[in-house]
Amino acid sequence: MNAWYETLRKPPLAPPSWVFSPVWTVLYVMIAVSIFIYFRSPSKPRLSLTVSILVLHLLSNFIWTWLFFGLRAPGLALADILFLDMSLLVMMVLFWPASRTAALLLVPYFAWVLFATYLNYGFFRLNRQ
Repeated sequence: MNAWYETLRKPPLAPPSWVFSPVWTVLYVMIAVSIFIYFRSPSKPRLSLTVSILVLHLLSNFIWTWLFFGLRAPGLALADILFLDMSLLVMMVLFWPASRTAALLLVPYFAWVLFATYLNYGFFRLNRQ
């Protein structure tokens, strides 16, 4: 985390900064395994749509950090994370027919992103200027 983050008023349930690295490490491994399983499955209905959503989702995930920490713009980051929530849900639905395992591996990630959405909203509300 950066020094700016430490100065922010934090919403209830905000975990200590050290929690984020191990959680994201585990989640990124699960995401990678999920994607690997999906692409190894013999049947991939709506492949073009799924790949498009997946790419947009991963870009959104990458951009969130820049919006929140780089630009110090929790409001823009909130808009991005709402897209992240929706695209992840769509991705899980699209993965399901190809591989239930691939879809289910994304459930902890979805839970964490929903929690991160709550935190992002809290940071936005508590630190508006």
